Amino acid sequence: MAQFIKMMTLDVLKPQEPGVDTYAEEIAGMKHIDTIKIKLMEIDTKTETVKIIVEGSGLNLEPIENKIKELGGTVHSVDEVIASEKDIEDTPINYE
Repeated sequence: MAQFIKMMTLDVLKPQEPGVDTYAEEIAGMKHIDTIKIKLMEIDTKTETVKIIVEGSGLNLEPIENKIKELGGTVHSVDEVIASEKDIEDTPINYE
């Protein structure tokens, strides 16, 4: 089934350093990832909670999670997944 995963939204707790720009560059350079978006949700003294949205084709959580761990972060949850044999643009999604 992983070959059909096109998008994942991850809830991640990370240290303040490295910054989100480093996370974006490191994850974007991984196999099968076309686009990454990171949104800062909460900031504490030493940590940040971020939402990481990755898009691509044939996404697999394990290597992405391993890269996040390598950077010092932890995936708290997978909040959303889109899987399809079609491109995301061709797949209507009703969020109601």
